[in-house]
Amino acid sequence: MSVDYAQLAVPGVRQLQPYVPGKPIEEVARELGLAPESIVKLASNENPLGPSPKVLKAIANAQSDLTRYPDSNGFNLKSALCAHLNVAFDQITLGNGSNDVLDLLARAFVAPGSEVVFSQYAFIVYPIVTQAVGGKAVVVPAREWGHDLDAMAKVVNEKTAMVFLANPNNPTGTCFSRRELVKFLEQVPKRVIVVLDEAYFEYVGGEDYPNGLLLQQGFPNLVVCRTFSKAYGLAGLRVGYSVASPVITDLLNRVRQPFNVNSIALAASEAALEDQAYLAKACQINHEGMMQITSAFNALGISYIPSKGNFITADFGENAGSINQQLLQRGVIVRPVANYGMAHHLRISIGLPEENEQFIEALKQTL
Repeated sequence: MSVDYAQLAVPGVRQLQPYVPGKPIEEVARELGLAPESIVKLASNENPLGPSPKVLKAIANAQSDLTRYPDSNGFNLKSALCAHLNVAFDQITLGNGSNDVLDLLARAFVAPGSEVVFSQYAFIVYPIVTQAVGGKAVVVPAREWGHDLDAMAKVVNEKTAMVFLANPNNPTGTCFSRRELVKFLEQVPKRVIVVLDEAYFEYVGGEDYPNGLLLQQGFPNLVVCRTFSKAYGLAGLRVGYSVASPVITDLLNRVRQPFNVNSIALAASEAALEDQAYLAKACQINHEGMMQITSAFNALGISYIPSKGNFITADFGENAGSINQQLLQRGVIVRPVANYGMAHHLRISIGLPEENEQFIEALKQTL
């Protein structure tokens, strides 16, 4: 007798669509017969600089101890984060990327049937972790492609367990201000966990940008998530973390898998945190690259969403799919975002000047 194993899975998992990452260079080279070295990947919001020399040295030093399990508590990295962020040791939870921490939060606080609020066009992982634990997603329509915090506050009710906020938001690059965030937090009951996803916060300048860590004393229900994958250039090693009240942190560490961050990643992240010159250079290159690409869009008459991240999302109308395919043929990988409900848009990561130029020239030829 045959068994339909899909029907044995929990309902939330049965209905899930898996996360679709950006195409790797090797896959495009194989599919289209292109030389890998001729392809530029501007699809996954990665740091184009390559890792810091200090990181590479730390990785080399850590290789001799690979027969040992990593420090499951991540003592050295946590200690470095405490000193850098001015937070307590018992406020930090380490994750295998910040996605891991988002999943821990959902498993710790979202019961089947409880509601999780997030914005339209927000990070695709929010509905995934919500549905996987049996939560009900409450998607609030965006305002000018970004979070409508007033509308989000209004849908919070007695069933709401958690709210996900992304600042800047991926894939739109939009930001909300400190005043807007404080107003929102003041309206939300303290029993509701508010997760502030700051994966791209290093790229944002200006006094109006709300550093979530500075608000936690007044709002103990606020959890801040960050990552080493973007500005610190460690996407391949997968290290993220959250900063929260000691009680919330303790609960997260109860469901966290032991050894969820490996030895190489721990050593590399600690070294990355010490190399603030590298971080400053990465942010400067991103700023200049953003100007390079937006100037080209302006000249070509292409509409785009102003972005505070290390990527920009542009409107190519009904031809977005065709343009994406033609860019691939020309050795440029960007990111379609139809899975976000943005079928007319493509998201372009900011690369090195020569990578940006290759994209611009390929786009001109395509248009």
